[in-house]
Amino acid sequence: MTITICVSLDFTPEILGIKEKLEEMGHEVHIPPTSQAILRGEVNLDDIRREKEDGTFASRSIKDDAIRRYWRVIKDSDALLVANYDKKGIKNYIGGNALMEMGFAHVLEKPLYLLNGIPDMGYTDEIKAMQPVVLNGDLSKIKK
Repeated sequence: MTITICVSLDFTPEILGIKEKLEEMGHEVHIPPTSQAILRGEVNLDDIRREKEDGTFASRSIKDDAIRRYWRVIKDSDALLVANYDKKGIKNYIGGNALMEMGFAHVLEKPLYLLNGIPDMGYTDEIKAMQPVVLNGDLSKIKK
């Protein structure tokens, strides 16, 4: 199965391990292009964090056409895995991009998986309405 991972760029180092485990299980795995660039050493994660803090990250996303590019990847995948970790004081945080990507996958009728539980956020009901499968960290619950 082809699985696309969506994740906050802050957790790029963590998703490399998830990607490798899923590949060992026989899955083809896609990760965000910016995460790929970070892992290749082409982009510095601290620079990304600064851009997010000072409000200039949108320029990078626009230039890269990041939202449309990843929509195409999701469209061509079999499932979406949200690697949701604690962030900003919120357990199992799901940010704006991840929520949009979940919406894309839901509308495309792709299975949705959350690595960790559903967060308590302003849009918890929307997340629940998409009926994601909560893995509680157990990738073996993803079936081919």
